[in-house]
Amino acid sequence: MTARTSRTVVSLAAVVFTAACTSFYEIPIETPIKAKLDVAAFQRVLVAGFLAGGADDVDGNLETTRLLRSQLRTKSQMRVIDADVLPLMDVAGDDRKTAGAALPNPIKDDKDLNLYEHVFANVDYWKKVGEEFQQPLIVTGTVMFVSRQQTQVQQREAEDFDSLGRRRTVAERRLVERKGFGLTGRFIFIDGRTGATLYSQKFTESILYDSNRQTPALSSYFELMDKLMPSFLATLSSQKVKGSRVLLN
Repeated sequence: MTARTSRTVVSLAAVVFTAACTSFYEIPIETPIKAKLDVAAFQRVLVAGFLAGGADDVDGNLETTRLLRSQLRTKSQMRVIDADVLPLMDVAGDDRKTAGAALPNPIKDDKDLNLYEHVFANVDYWKKVGEEFQQPLIVTGTVMFVSRQQTQVQQREAEDFDSLGRRRTVAERRLVERKGFGLTGRFIFIDGRTGATLYSQKFTESILYDSNRQTPALSSYFELMDKLMPSFLATLSSQKVKGSRVLLN
């Protein structure tokens, strides 16, 4: 059998097999994802508050605290503690005042935020917080929510006519101004028994809209947080990612 004849036979076999597979079955599947952090030793969780900055339209501290508490109430086995958010900016500021240095307030960018992050290394402070709330797992961190603007090249197909009047499709490119928001920061998980950091998880998300679309900052914030939530929850408990697989019969 020649190579050409062999390829022809294989092609015919593929056609016959495809024709025989007239039924398609979509099978739901679940993929387990193991938790990144073992929280078996904790009965309670305290979302303590966040160092937040950026756009004035959204209070990243309060909104992030409320959202995480709400999610943990329904998707975690630990009891969520209701308490006022901790004054982390004041705590960090008091540390710097002792050293004779003032901190920027409000926090406008990452450079400002970096000057406050020493508060997470204050083991004595977090151990004291843990003792006050019966040694829970403490969730805290940083949130920077900022407006963004970007010029992008957008391509679209348009109809045109050549010199003989024949219709044709041509690609047009144009610069488009897009506006939106970015969300960066990290979730920090602290052992309320010792005050030590157990795990730190960085995140970054952004979203851009057409310049003529008016989207409230708070709506964009929740849209971005919705993207982060599966990863956050997977840190504390095993999750199952649902999907599907198509089978031929």
